[in-house]
Amino acid sequence: MSYDDVDFSPIMALTEGEVITHSPVRDIRLASGRVLALITLDNGRDHTRPNTLGPATLTELGETLDGLKNRAAAGEIQAVGITGKQYILAAGADLSDISRVGSKDNARLIAQLGHKVLGSLSDLGVPSFAFVNGLALGGGVEIALNSTYRTVDASAAALALPEVFLGIIPGWGGAYLLPNLIGIENALEVVISNPLKQNRMLKPQQAHDLGIVDEIFPAANFLEDSLAWADAVLGGRKVERRNAPGKIERSVKWPVAIKMARGMLESKIGTVPRSPYVALELLEKAARGSKAEGFAREDEALAELVTGDQFAASMYAFDLVQKRAKHPVGAPDKTLAKKVTKVGIIGAGLMASQFALLFVRRLQVPVLITDLDQARVDKGVAYIHDEIGKLEAKGRVDADTANKLRGLVTGTTDKSLYADCDFVIEAVFEEVGVKQQVFGEIEKIVAENAILATNTSSLSVAEIGSKLAHPERLVGFHFFNPVAVMPLIEIVKTDATTDAALSTAFVVAKGLGKNAVLTADAPGFVVNRLLAKVMGEAARAVYEGTPIADVEKAFGPLGLPMGPFQLIDLVGWKVAAHVQDTMVHAFPDRFYANENFHALAELDQVVEKDKGGRVTGWTKAAEKALKGQLGSTPASAEEILRRVQDGLAQEIRLMLDEGVVPEVEDIDLCLILGAGWPFIDGGASPYLDREGASERVFGATFHTPPIRGIAHS
Repeated sequence: MSYDDVDFSPIMALTEGEVITHSPVRDIRLASGRVLALITLDNGRDHTRPNTLGPATLTELGETLDGLKNRAAAGEIQAVGITGKQYILAAGADLSDISRVGSKDNARLIAQLGHKVLGSLSDLGVPSFAFVNGLALGGGVEIALNSTYRTVDASAAALALPEVFLGIIPGWGGAYLLPNLIGIENALEVVISNPLKQNRMLKPQQAHDLGIVDEIFPAANFLEDSLAWADAVLGGRKVERRNAPGKIERSVKWPVAIKMARGMLESKIGTVPRSPYVALELLEKAARGSKAEGFAREDEALAELVTGDQFAASMYAFDLVQKRAKHPVGAPDKTLAKKVTKVGIIGAGLMASQFALLFVRRLQVPVLITDLDQARVDKGVAYIHDEIGKLEAKGRVDADTANKLRGLVTGTTDKSLYADCDFVIEAVFEEVGVKQQVFGEIEKIVAENAILATNTSSLSVAEIGSKLAHPERLVGFHFFNPVAVMPLIEIVKTDATTDAALSTAFVVAKGLGKNAVLTADAPGFVVNRLLAKVMGEAARAVYEGTPIADVEKAFGPLGLPMGPFQLIDLVGWKVAAHVQDTMVHAFPDRFYANENFHALAELDQVVEKDKGGRVTGWTKAAEKALKGQLGSTPASAEEILRRVQDGLAQEIRLMLDEGVVPEVEDIDLCLILGAGWPFIDGGASPYLDREGASERVFGATFHTPPIRGIAHS
């Protein structure tokens, strides 16, 4: 079927409100005398509003390219170039357009229109050159892939095909063209692995090393250098593509790589997410057949996925992360915030050292760490200096900055040096008495308007502050592990907390590059309360007599990045046991804990794992500790899953009724950012609505109407 025969009028109704990215052309006479017609994609907005590719944009670009094809046929131009406005080529399809396509037929038309227009870049009668001058995501990368040759600006923000992260696939040529350009293993990394690693992007040099682009040029003369290179290519310069697959790769290496990737996916993410497996099938089939067949497969795959539940949930999650996270609900006016010129960190262990590294790197102010003995302090400072050295070695900071950062970190046992700190956070043992004691000492030293922050994961912030002379300046400031990676901070407000303290906490969190969500001072706050429900139900099933590997598998349909016992092993058995105790103490009728958990927590190693990190059983020491503790009534996978679904639905409903957060969107945002809850679930609430748990527990749904794909409407 020819795309020229397709009637695209049904999707032109989607263009209302589209910010159109225009495609003006100017002729450039190259040094050789040849003429290159240069398209510059530009939506007329500044760099904070990237070029996007909606139906009206694609239609205009298609008309532009048709005109250039005619000019090429007439001998007026010898090449076509395409680039973008300053800092940006294109950030891909306009997702708001795609999410309101209305039908599977319209979704297919979106895919076909992209293929028709971008595909014409390789059918102009003259070579086409993509000059990737800045950010290129999704359709932006596919503009480049459909072109004959590609260059990239060394300072471009990022290149990526993030579609699998959002529950869809690269549907404008990416799934066919990329493996045929850079080989199957590299394509698997870009199309599947990177999106599943919290949407990892490529730097320009990485894109060049992989062979996605042919040349990389410095920002200062990027366009001039690209044009001169294009002129040389037109004059006969050979372009080497070392990673392009040959016959042996297609017949031997390709199927092996696909098989390994499928096994890796099943072990890492289970079989619930659809888009990675659909992408895998497309990449597998790209080894053979024509480009037209590859594009047709992408059309059908995109139509199927765009209308499904997982894409609808992904769009809900995407909106939370892109909009709600950037404007935290309940955050006081930022003008009330105290200026932070020095930070104090109580403790010098691993968590405290990670805090210090983050604070000094992001805020670039003096950071003081203290502990009970100098040896611990010295070890903490040495760790921080070492980590700064690693950043320098990777080129993440230059030598001058690295030296400056090292100079800003000091460690001591002398707490009097906290006197001029504006913001002091503790990272000491998770026990109320210990935290009360350290804050009691520090309060006598710091200025009256200094802010005190506790990193407690589940204790009452009000209780921690109950012995302070000024409890109004204490806030909860709960990080997630690993500190450098996890994007969430739960900011906890007590009845006493002032707006000035709260505002300072939000401004500091933003300065650290984190997303902050305001929560009430309730046991476990948001993330740990719900993870404790998950872990508790897993523990309940085990102590009833269900084999641990069966319990892990039963949780698969939740779509979490790891099983409950794999997660417990990551956060630490002592921490998990403590959180469970806290939750059972607060809500004994709804949370499960077992005293035997503490015996397991004393062991060096509790579980056995396979190469993929999945829990396969107990260690011999754990089996010994569990002897006589396990029941003989194992639960079925269906029963375990239903119990955790219903438990989560009940807990979220209660949290909303108690005012722990303003709205259910804040709970989902916390789970996505703090627990790695997958975009394809949309957090917990859309998933629980879809699975019927909300109806079973409280006779309604969290969302009205529930967040479902077009196929279910």
